[in-house]
Amino acid sequence: MKSMKTDLETSRELSVQIAEAIRDAIVSGTLIVDERLPSEAELSEKFNVSRPTVREALKRLAAQNLIRTQRGATGGAFVNRLRFEDAYGQQITTSTLLLSMNAVDFETACEARYALERACAPLSAKRRTGDHLATMRAEIHRQGQPGLSDEGFCASDVAFHRALVDGAGNPVLSYQLAGAIEAIEPLMNMITFSARSREQIVALHTRIADAIESGDGARADAALQALAAYTVGLARDVAACRGG
Repeated sequence: MKSMKTDLETSRELSVQIAEAIRDAIVSGTLIVDERLPSEAELSEKFNVSRPTVREALKRLAAQNLIRTQRGATGGAFVNRLRFEDAYGQQITTSTLLLSMNAVDFETACEARYALERACAPLSAKRRTGDHLATMRAEIHRQGQPGLSDEGFCASDVAFHRALVDGAGNPVLSYQLAGAIEAIEPLMNMITFSARSREQIVALHTRIADAIESGDGARADAALQALAAYTVGLARDVAACRGG
């Protein structure tokens, strides 16, 4: 087995330390994609722990999509090729927890979300596909339906902005914004739903989609700025009403 930290601290959970050591080896390139890990028996001997402890460490790595297991004579645990899409869920969960546990104020969250999304606007205007634009148009149509619930409107809002971001054709931006949109957008909707005008939001979304379709990144950015200002204004109105 290639060089890997195997010294464990007795004061910390052993399976966690083993998982960290293997993860660090994967991140550093010591263990490469599709490489077979040593067997449970070999890892047990290497780390001087029981096989159940090793098994628990491997379960942790599998839960993070860092390794995969295969059965049979040529089976075992292998280093997985982690895709950006596979990591979206963890990014969204982490972002949601950070927002809720640290009580980030609305305007701070809104500022971060729109600053990131505006970076995507000029790229999306250049690179979006017909499918991205079709999704944006379909969600705009859905948002205009009178019977759409608040939950449905929120889900459509998320889908619209995800299409805008994914239209930039940059998987790193899509990954980073998965949390910004899918964690922050529901928070924003929850706070502003009682005061917002769906017609106003649909109009702003239409301006964004029109700009993206025409390849005008600057106009798309301006429409996003207008949407950000409208959203912050709604939150302030809601706060003022509650204070009164």
